[in-house]
Amino acid sequence: MVLVESVEYPMEAVLDFVLNEDTIPLDVSNTLKHFIKKLDECSRNSIKRCKERSLDEACQLLRKISEKQLQCLEEKHLLSLIRLLVAMQIQMFNMSIASRKLDQMLQQLAKVNHLLVLQEVHHHLCAIVEKDQVLSIEDLQIACMFLEDSSIARELWREACPLLLNKVAELFPVILEQECLRNGPLCYQAVKVCLQVFQLLPVNVAPLVWQKNQESLAVKTILQHLLDIIQGQCSNRDTCLLAGTAVTMLINTGPEAGEGGAAAWSLLQITRSEPWQLSVGALLVRCVSPGQDGVNRLAVTRGLLTCCRRDILVCSADATRTCLLLDGLFPVVSALCEEKLDCHYYVFEVLTLWLKRVKENQAEIWEVTGAPLMPDDSSLRQELIQVIWNTAESPVEGVSEFVRSAFCLLLEIYEMDCQHFGDTLRNLHYTLLHRITKLPWEAKAKYAPLCSLLPYVGTETVMERYPELPNHLLKCLSTNYLSPCASELYRCLIRQQRQELCEAVTQDAQPLELDLASQWAKRWSSVLLEALTSDVTLLQNNSSNYLLPCTLRVFPDALVPLLAPLDPAASGHLHAWACVMSAQRAAYGGSPWALGSGSALETLRLALGCVDDKVRLAALNLLCCSPKTKEAPTAEELSNMRIFIPQNLNSESSPFRQHLQAVVKRFLVRIRDSCLAHLRGRKEKRTSDTSLMEGMELHQGAGFVDWLSQLPWSYLAPGHSYQRKKTVLLLLSAVLETCTDTWSPEKKKGQPPVNMASLFNWARQRGLWDFFSRSKQLVLIGCLEDSTNEIRELSAGLLLRFFPPSFPEDITAVLFSRADQLLCNPRVPEAQIGALIVKVLLQKSGGQTHVPWLDSRINYVSSGDSKAYTLVGHLLKKLQQHYLVAKDDVMLAAKTKSIHGILTALERCILEVPRTLCDVIDHRVSVEILVLLENISLLLLGVLYGDLEACSDDRDLLPSFCDMGNAITSLIGQGVTEEEGEECVLLSEEHSLVLTFCWVSLKEIGIFLGSLVERILSEAKPTESYLTLEDLKRASRVFKNVLLKCRHWGAVEGCGVGFTRFCVSLLSSSDPEHRTIPSHMLKQGLEMLQSPRSTSVTRRAAGLPMLILCVVSAEEASKSRPLLAHSVHTLLDTARAPLPQDWDQTLDLPQVCAVHTLQALVRGSGLGVAVLQFAPAMAILSLTILSSPCWAMRNAALQLYSALCSRMLGQRSGTEEGSTQHGMSPSAFFTHYPALQPFLLGELRKASGDLQGPSGQAWLRLHPSLYPVLTLLAKLQRGVQDHTGRTLSDFLNPLLQLAASPIYSVRVMTSKALVAMTPPSQYMRTLLQLTKELPESHPPGCHNRLHGQLLQITALLDAGLCTDSSSLDALCEVVGRVESRLWLVTGAQRCPLVCGVYLRVAGLLRAHCSQGFLHRLSDLLLSELQSLNHRLQVGVDSFHQYAVHFLCAEPGWACKLWGSFSTANSDLRLSLVSWAVERHRWSGIGIQPELLAALQANLKGALLSESVEYSRTYLTALVEVMTPWSDPTLSSKYSPSPPEDSAMLECLELLLGALEGFRGGPEFLSQALCAVSLLLCQSFQTCLFPRWCKLLEVHRSPEAPESLRMACARALCLAGAPLISTKLRDHSPLPVFSIRLINTGLHLLQDENQQVRMKAAGFASTLCHARKGGREGSVYLMQVNLALPFLLELLLDEFWDSPGTLEVLLSHLPSSDMSAVLKETRDTGCTSLYERDEANVFAEPSVMSACIVPYLLQLADKYPASSEMKERLGLWARKNVTSLLKNLEICKDLYPGETLDTSWLTVLMDSGFHGALFGLLVRAVFLLRLLDISDDLRDLCDSKSLRQNIKEGPVLLLGSANNDRGPGSSKHPAAFTGSGGGI
Repeated sequence: MVLVESVEYPMEAVLDFVLNEDTIPLDVSNTLKHFIKKLDECSRNSIKRCKERSLDEACQLLRKISEKQLQCLEEKHLLSLIRLLVAMQIQMFNMSIASRKLDQMLQQLAKVNHLLVLQEVHHHLCAIVEKDQVLSIEDLQIACMFLEDSSIARELWREACPLLLNKVAELFPVILEQECLRNGPLCYQAVKVCLQVFQLLPVNVAPLVWQKNQESLAVKTILQHLLDIIQGQCSNRDTCLLAGTAVTMLINTGPEAGEGGAAAWSLLQITRSEPWQLSVGALLVRCVSPGQDGVNRLAVTRGLLTCCRRDILVCSADATRTCLLLDGLFPVVSALCEEKLDCHYYVFEVLTLWLKRVKENQAEIWEVTGAPLMPDDSSLRQELIQVIWNTAESPVEGVSEFVRSAFCLLLEIYEMDCQHFGDTLRNLHYTLLHRITKLPWEAKAKYAPLCSLLPYVGTETVMERYPELPNHLLKCLSTNYLSPCASELYRCLIRQQRQELCEAVTQDAQPLELDLASQWAKRWSSVLLEALTSDVTLLQNNSSNYLLPCTLRVFPDALVPLLAPLDPAASGHLHAWACVMSAQRAAYGGSPWALGSGSALETLRLALGCVDDKVRLAALNLLCCSPKTKEAPTAEELSNMRIFIPQNLNSESSPFRQHLQAVVKRFLVRIRDSCLAHLRGRKEKRTSDTSLMEGMELHQGAGFVDWLSQLPWSYLAPGHSYQRKKTVLLLLSAVLETCTDTWSPEKKKGQPPVNMASLFNWARQRGLWDFFSRSKQLVLIGCLEDSTNEIRELSAGLLLRFFPPSFPEDITAVLFSRADQLLCNPRVPEAQIGALIVKVLLQKSGGQTHVPWLDSRINYVSSGDSKAYTLVGHLLKKLQQHYLVAKDDVMLAAKTKSIHGILTALERCILEVPRTLCDVIDHRVSVEILVLLENISLLLLGVLYGDLEACSDDRDLLPSFCDMGNAITSLIGQGVTEEEGEECVLLSEEHSLVLTFCWVSLKEIGIFLGSLVERILSEAKPTESYLTLEDLKRASRVFKNVLLKCRHWGAVEGCGVGFTRFCVSLLSSSDPEHRTIPSHMLKQGLEMLQSPRSTSVTRRAAGLPMLILCVVSAEEASKSRPLLAHSVHTLLDTARAPLPQDWDQTLDLPQVCAVHTLQALVRGSGLGVAVLQFAPAMAILSLTILSSPCWAMRNAALQLYSALCSRMLGQRSGTEEGSTQHGMSPSAFFTHYPALQPFLLGELRKASGDLQGPSGQAWLRLHPSLYPVLTLLAKLQRGVQDHTGRTLSDFLNPLLQLAASPIYSVRVMTSKALVAMTPPSQYMRTLLQLTKELPESHPPGCHNRLHGQLLQITALLDAGLCTDSSSLDALCEVVGRVESRLWLVTGAQRCPLVCGVYLRVAGLLRAHCSQGFLHRLSDLLLSELQSLNHRLQVGVDSFHQYAVHFLCAEPGWACKLWGSFSTANSDLRLSLVSWAVERHRWSGIGIQPELLAALQANLKGALLSESVEYSRTYLTALVEVMTPWSDPTLSSKYSPSPPEDSAMLECLELLLGALEGFRGGPEFLSQALCAVSLLLCQSFQTCLFPRWCKLLEVHRSPEAPESLRMACARALCLAGAPLISTKLRDHSPLPVFSIRLINTGLHLLQDENQQVRMKAAGFASTLCHARKGGREGSVYLMQVNLALPFLLELLLDEFWDSPGTLEVLLSHLPSSDMSAVLKETRDTGCTSLYERDEANVFAEPSVMSACIVPYLLQLADKYPASSEMKERLGLWARKNVTSLLKNLEICKDLYPGETLDTSWLTVLMDSGFHGALFGLLVRAVFLLRLLDISDDLRDLCDSKSLRQNIKEGPVLLLGSANNDRGPGSSKHPAAFTGSGGGI
């Protein structure tokens, strides 16, 4: 091994002569000092990017020293410098960029003394090739570095090449003897050295291979071993592939193409099954073929195609073969593509490489063959196309990209063929286009080939032959997995269209951009606008993000046709406008409002205040985007941003927050870069108008940054919502990342500019950008105790990344004391907070001389130990203490001495803090941790067992859940007398404490132990052994105990995370003994699974599958995964084993556990697609054991089958029934899983064959596998048949026969499977067959078959109706046959299910049916529905529903049906109102009056009905029909005549009575409240208004059900808005009700549910619209945070003199009783395991208080306006002045001064304190304004004294808690003074 010497000694030597040598010129000496400093930084830094940055700077410094100046250095000094650089180069052998930079420096020194550099490098090379021992991995890595990255060393390698080859040849036998070495990194590195020698030193290698007298035994040995590796001696796939490339590089050294070609042909013998001999020049090697796993052929073909010389590829072996590419390589590549290997990605990469090499050498191939490569009858062409097509739907990630490349290459080769041989027809293009167009739009394989084909056929041809393309593109953009390929196709289409348009004009006349855009608009503008204005969010987003930008880049003037049809008042158009304008500005720059475009600015402001998040984000993009980062924001932009940001801080949408941060960050970059440009410009231009303007822009930009940096601090105090805190932290992060000079080594982009410090200093000199004050640091420290993990982690990240490196000592002491308390807390979040604080304290302790934990008496801590070491020792001591407490009294430990908190703190400190592991861990500490974790785990498992001794041995004991519960109950009950009473089914608080104490601690033990072992093994030096083999075995026992002896899934899952890391680190270790530990555990697990177990049935086999999954997931993906293969085969064999005769279903069975374990392997994300190679066998197994007599077996089989379907076909969204996401067509599915085709077909044939009884009736014979098989087939995509002989027609006959199944669900699923298995071209033929078989009269006993056939007809029509214009004649025949079977819906057909499906068929064919048939059918249905003699029969309700839908599709028949509503039976009435509910937006529809009249006339009967479902549905229908069109905030154009007053009052009384009595459930009450609101608004029964307002006030409360709160908001829109609008227009006497309604709106605008808030914002928007006198029919919906101030403004403007206005405003303020709040804060303890949330976690009392302030002050200003106002305000002042003054005094006494203490920190963490403080401040300021205005109130108290008390009390405390500290501060907090901000 080469001694990788430390760079410290060479560094000291160089630094010594630089500092002490007087002969060196001063400037050179100074430069060398900086140079050495940078090299020192590089060597000390552990982060790669930091090393590279330091080396880059060092290289630039060395370049500043000229060659002449370097020659002044003495030779010994120059040698010291060279040795330093070479030592660093060797030290960084694994960093290519760094090695090359150091080589550049050495080359510069070589110009001074080339021989000296060569001698130093030669010394190190000799150390490698002249050593006696075999080469180590470090030797090989250094050799590779010198070969690849050092041009100087490469010169020397040419001479030492034979020596190096000899050393490598000596090494290979050693490697291949041991499995651990040949499968590890040493083998890979040895092969890499061979590859680089063959590639970089070909001249030196060639004589050793090709000259017979000079052949080298070493090279022959190397070649032999490379072939052995390729042939399977190494299981590492990457090594095998690299060996194939190395052999090809050896062949490339051949001097003649013929010799190289002969060697390549000889190498292709690898496909033979018998032994063969490889001949490479003078070298002969004997090879023995292994089993056909395909990797050997893959390695050889990949190597030849990757780097083989072109002349070798086109040479032929003899006269019978054309060339190596065609006759040698293609058969091998084709065979690989047909095989089902687990390395399918590489196989298709090889196919793509083959096509590339064919294209590169096509001219040479023509010379050899003399014919086209791909004529029409070419088998090569057909085979290539089929291979590509079969692979296009592969589920393997990355293969789809190769499909596109392969298809492009194929078409390019074909095009070159046609051009060379004069083929003008190009039949292949149109054949492929036809095949593509016939694929269903859901097929992902459709779009990439079409992109490739487009340039060859043109857009006109494509659109002509594929007219559905625009519609299909929109569907694709609405589907996640299809949107990328659809976007790419659109880009290709418009680029090709532009190219064709430009080519169509003459060369003299260049086309105008406007003309080009108009041509684009004819085809695409309507499509793009439809997408942009769509209600489908995904379609809207994809079109704006992908289609719109590329459209404007390709057609710049497309802006005009896009904007022309847009009306900002129309639904969706505002979003489209903002997207179009934003895309235009991002592409071409410029500001839409810079030229004085008032309409654009006004539209922008509308968009910025819109209720829709998407619209606001699009407008924000428009406001902030610019193609130039140096473009300074305009004054309008800065002003709008200051308004927009505070109004959007509490969005619930995480994407909105992330997008807001990204856009604001771009805006800040514009400000920063423009300010930097102005600073640079000011140095050049001192005085001018331009300079004054630039100075203004500089101050504006810096001022905006300062404002934005101050904004977050007031919103981070407790009591603010999670959404607001998260948003302001993201904004603060954006400010600090953009406007400070903090460099982030982990980021590749987004680093601050080099001169950022100049701008920062400029701002600080002017009192701006004070980002890092103590008060701000305290605010972030407060966020460390937030209840949400995200806020805590964000705050900790900002503290550690940007703020000073250490805390003040007073803060450190208080925080450590706080953390010590929190770590003992049984609540998991509190313990995690404590762990995070400890971690932050450790990272912030760097500059401190004293830290709190040093006071702890730790026996083994010496004075020289690091802070991390002492802290870890402190934590370990606490953990030991907590363990001893738990050992004595588990209940006490669970309450007061939690273990999981200490474990989390240890994990975070040791593993997350940089360099802590190295400082802390040695063998003694690691063993101490390990022993302690083992003891704790045994103790906790013993608690769950109820027997502390039972879990300490290796007995196979697994307590049931009942046993665990009894054990915990017994533990709790020790010493407690048992009381008689009813048994409680809920867990007691004590039981929850013990259970949580156990399972959370076990989970943390697993995670910590696994991560710790992983880090120790990966970072420990080879000479250090922190963990011995016995230690690792001890750790494995801990994992085994937890996984196999604990049933709690949380503990098992958490432990599995750590166990996977543990196994990964061991399996990747170079020590073979380490690698045997996971294998041994796997063996034990499989043996345990196979043995009968005496425990009760375990849900999904508990932790045993997790153990097996973790081990097999830890295998390297690049290897062949032998553990996975062994496990799956063992599990399959176990599951197939017959059940014992005496099996007991109450006990675990090995077969059941095996199936559950297989399911775990299939679901495991760590295995990915590796498990798919076993999918057919597992699917067959699961379907087979569905016939097992054991329920547990059948249940496990169904779960396994479901997991397999999801894995093979792709996960489907739970909200999209029948989604085809990531699905495959049948042909592609059976191509990937060929073993399933005969099995599935056999199951279908068996089931269909058993249907037919002797008398022609269908027999009921159960086939458990039938329905799952049909389900799998139904999930496949529709696709066309392939052309390789594999047809799917064999499936059709059994599916058609299964239509007669007696089981309903089988008939339904059969119809879906038939659609998937029938090629679309055969749909019409199958429909003709099915309709022909429909009986023309009523035959006996054919209901099931008839129902099944009609279901199949329905499914086929639904999937492919009118998709092929050539089948119109056949469709007419189908329609005729359906019309002739009208008897199927008459009384002669006694099965309602058949009637219902016949109606579905008729409905699908309605547009093609004759009017006479439709009239007869409607008559029959109407008479049937109006008949009173309805028999009770299965399917009648369904038939009625279908009949109602069919009749109501025509207004005339609908009116007749609804006209008889009152005489209809109850089932028909329910069907009718259900149909009315399904049909939204009734306003303006022709039959609305009839529906409304019928519903209102029968309302009383519906309310008195005993059926709650009918009453609820009826009310829902009534509300839907009465609700105005499009938006319930608008008044209806149709005003129906109200029913009689008496009937109306009776119905209203019934509804109000139900609401007041809470009868009927939340859903019924919600609809009742909306119905009451609509009826009240219609009838204007003012006597009922008080009761209605009271109901709104009751149901608006946060404790009410969400549906009722939503109903309140809807009621405000439906009735409240019209009533208040009437008051605004004609001043009718309704002020009391108006105030109550506005107050309800204010409450609902603060509701927890976003939809409720948005609906309440609609109420405010309607009032705003009415107040402005806007036109009817269009209401602009404002944002929630704009609606709240509007309602407050409306309240003050219209109702200021009303009695209730003051009460409304004050009711929204939090309590100001400081003494009660402080008492509650100080008495707060951990009373329960789980903290109870507030009823409304979205409410923010502090922000609401700030919002109320200006309106209270306005109300105070109206004190002299009326005597009533004087009286009300004076009464409030006299009543509250005493309590306010008392609370102000409490605040003055509470201020802690400058030093932080524990009690003050506790108060600061309480949200109630902050709310009360704001409530007190608002009331005090209100009182102060009243005292200033009124002479009558001045006797209450002195206003000056009150003002001083406010400043010294709440204002000072709020400044201390938020931002401004110090007694002299008079600023109000931003959240208070910025009351204009949104809530």
